[in-house]
Amino acid sequence: MEIGQIVKAFKKTGTYIGEITAINPDTYTVRIMAVLKHPIQGDLHNPRQADVPFFPGRKALAYREQTNVPANMVRPFEGPVPNYKKSLLESVQKLYDELSAKPEDPYCSRSLEMLYESMKDYELMYSIEFPALRKS
Repeated sequence: MEIGQIVKAFKKTGTYIGEITAINPDTYTVRIMAVLKHPIQGDLHNPRQADVPFFPGRKALAYREQTNVPANMVRPFEGPVPNYKKSLLESVQKLYDELSAKPEDPYCSRSLEMLYESMKDYELMYSIEFPALRKS
């Protein structure tokens, strides 16, 4: 890997496309360019559990945000880099579809609540419309 290389980076539970901006002993600093998979919601130490003391919502990393990613979680990326806003919308829609397919699941219901909160911030930050994802 080298500075300037376009890569796929796995950060916690999200997947991104970005550019390497620094090489560190055990990590790469990656500037985010697109979202491939939106981070999951909830406690990472108790996956898919709704009844936990703290159930955090997770937003996708922002466009051009730089983050350190463990070297073993970075892979070369080939192909065109998607538009950030479009990739964010698609990743949110995919997560929404997965969660809303199981409305009786307490984890999915709680995750949807957290995703709605993130969507509000995304609309403010990027002026993205989420009409298909409106809470009824």
